[in-house]
Amino acid sequence: MSNTLNATRLPEGVAGRTAKADPAALQALASKAGAAPVDGASRRGPFRPEVWLNARQKHGSRLSVHYFRTVDVLAVIAVTLACGWAVSPDNLMALEIARAAPMILGAVVVLGLMKSLGLYQFDRQSSLTLHLVALTGVVATASVLALGLGGLLRGPALELEAIGVWAGATLLTVAVLHALWSGLVAHWRDTGALTPNIVVVGATRHAERLIKDALKRRDINVLGVFDDRLARNPDSVEGVPVLGAAEALLNHKITPYVDRIVLAIDPEAQARVRELTARLQTLPNEVTLLVDPQGEEERTAALTKLARAPLASLNAADADRRAFHKRLQDIVIGGLGLIAVSPVIAICALAVKLDSPGPVFFRQRRHGFNQEAIVVWKFRSMRQETSDATASRQVTADDDRITKVGKFLRKTSLDELPQLLNVLTGEMSLVGPRPHAIGMKTGQVESALLVAEYAHRHRIKPGMTGWAAIKGSRGPLDSAHDVRRRVQLDVDYIERQSFWLDLWIMAVTLPVLLGDRSAVR
Repeated sequence: MSNTLNATRLPEGVAGRTAKADPAALQALASKAGAAPVDGASRRGPFRPEVWLNARQKHGSRLSVHYFRTVDVLAVIAVTLACGWAVSPDNLMALEIARAAPMILGAVVVLGLMKSLGLYQFDRQSSLTLHLVALTGVVATASVLALGLGGLLRGPALELEAIGVWAGATLLTVAVLHALWSGLVAHWRDTGALTPNIVVVGATRHAERLIKDALKRRDINVLGVFDDRLARNPDSVEGVPVLGAAEALLNHKITPYVDRIVLAIDPEAQARVRELTARLQTLPNEVTLLVDPQGEEERTAALTKLARAPLASLNAADADRRAFHKRLQDIVIGGLGLIAVSPVIAICALAVKLDSPGPVFFRQRRHGFNQEAIVVWKFRSMRQETSDATASRQVTADDDRITKVGKFLRKTSLDELPQLLNVLTGEMSLVGPRPHAIGMKTGQVESALLVAEYAHRHRIKPGMTGWAAIKGSRGPLDSAHDVRRRVQLDVDYIERQSFWLDLWIMAVTLPVLLGDRSAVR
């Protein structure tokens, strides 16, 4: 690696708690840290993804496999309906079940086998040719089963030509779709959009081996190394900059861009592992202990598993499916909700404009998913000259900063209707922990410092309403007890979240908020 890269560190401004990490600035830094290609091969090298995506944006790309499978399902259904129509062009609905059943069975088998065989996951090392061969085998298996069922139901009257056309059309359709998908995933990986960003804690020999192997594979971005023994360690490890002590990671502004924190320390040092785990558990990022494999084959398998993390297969954890369903829920219900309340939004905007001078909307930087800084929209409810963008002073009863219209909007939570835009853009969800302003204080102390698990409420997107809101924890947090209760309710929701729980929370939100006469907002 070049000397320039070895000496590169993040600027001090990136590490502040309230500063927002700027992708353009990070990209500029990355370009300065450019490494010459090795053996003529073109690669980014450490700390140089071409596309800087925070965890929320990368999570959206990660869920794209579920959208792709939806396209697959619709395409196979369309082919099956088209073949059914070809068999009975006059009236598709009058098609005999005995004639339709074989193709329906074939479609179900194709979709089921593609999922169970992991054909929605494309690794950098995977061969597209072998993938297409597997698809051919899937369609062939489905065709044999369809022929068997057709023979049982139709006997000599079995329409071999219809099933043959269905099989050919289905294979052609899924092969084209999967080839396009493979190319798209390869492009995303090459630009860094689907390449996991990791930081390593511990400048050890385990870290050196991990970084060397990662650079050879080109499918993991190692953004930096953190180690408490700075005096004894070099400025970089295999060209990856040492960014500070492990404690610095807690407040580092690179954190929203990190998919995973890897502890590269000896697992036998149990006291050290427990200490670091306890310190890092306050972060919303996933923490992984690297058990350093000795063999080349074992190391390759471990890195392959790590590289796959950002691209969920359909056999992956239920959390990915829940996130996919939650995003669909936000788009459908949020979109319909925005249309339904648009007259109310217009009336509120007019009332704010007529009530006091200043802009209609108030924008505030708050914590989003994985502690990303997002801009949340609200109707302005305070006099313009007293607006508090940093929430250094929380609202109190009879707060003289609030306008007449603002008091009504806050009491009814109508001031939060513009956050439907945040929901549709993917920065927020309809249901989740309420987003707190960055640097919000309880008394004279920053609220995030009062509870060790505070950042755990950022493990999912913030919501317009949530479990804490309907349980009475809404509005200002006046004491450490209030902060602790809010965080506990938020974490309870994260661990229990489901589609039906979200629907119930949305259903009871309005009655609960309107019936709460004591809450200060």
